[in-house]
Amino acid sequence: MTARTDAVAANPVEAFLRSDRMPHIWCPGCGIGTTVNCFARALLQAKLNLDRVVVVSGIGCTGRVAGYLELDSFHTTHGRAIPFATGLKLANPELTVVVYSGDGDLVGIGGNHFIHAARRNVDLKVICVNNFTYGMTGGQVAPTTPLGALSTTTPYGCFEQPFNLPQLAESSGAVYVARWTSYHVRQLTHAFGEALRKKGFSFIEILSPCPTLYERRNRLGDGLEMMKYFKEQSLVRHGAPTKELGLTFQGPIAVGKFVDRERPTFLETLNQQLARTLEAQYAGCAGEHVRD
Repeated sequence: MTARTDAVAANPVEAFLRSDRMPHIWCPGCGIGTTVNCFARALLQAKLNLDRVVVVSGIGCTGRVAGYLELDSFHTTHGRAIPFATGLKLANPELTVVVYSGDGDLVGIGGNHFIHAARRNVDLKVICVNNFTYGMTGGQVAPTTPLGALSTTTPYGCFEQPFNLPQLAESSGAVYVARWTSYHVRQLTHAFGEALRKKGFSFIEILSPCPTLYERRNRLGDGLEMMKYFKEQSLVRHGAPTKELGLTFQGPIAVGKFVDRERPTFLETLNQQLARTLEAQYAGCAGEHVRD
């Protein structure tokens, strides 16, 4: 007679979660938790010093990620996650600084900070969970809401052209740009790992269901229906021109890694300029000493 064992294998990502804050606030069918699972697995694979990994988020459903991760984390004001993160990186360049927030927070209210951090090539890993709406604040139209989609503030359909986020990131100066959905868990985990190892402004867009507000208002079914849509409509297009990656309401989705390039980071450029300035000043002082 064999002995019965009730041992359950530990989930490898549990060590990254603040269990005392569970259960989380995310709705059934939301994809944010899936993205956190992928991020934790990428951290395991990257073998980083977790004492030097910092997560910064703003306000919104995705903004709660910072509060659930067992890492040094900062839950900042609405739209200001990137400037907070920039300050952390400049104060301690040894940190790996991750910005983890939603589309409304990062490219709506925080859009100005987004484009300038990319322009400067600040060494940040920016993760944007795009659910096409302002989720936590009531389902208002967002800068990513597709044309024709309904929201609480566009009851007759959105008439504003949405941002093409990969194109916005690349044209602003990002050195790494990718897009996946919460269905593509393996690809997303791999993209997280690449971004964590990349120097410079890295950007990953993740399309995710919002069954409570976006799907319900647009009669798209539950979270499972949205995942089926992601599976059936996604087409991998690595290296595709970002100008071709705009999204339409329930139309095809181009996913993949689109940009992976090198250019000096903000701190590298700053230090080089300071070195040139000090060298010129030293040469000028030496010349004056010789004339004297």
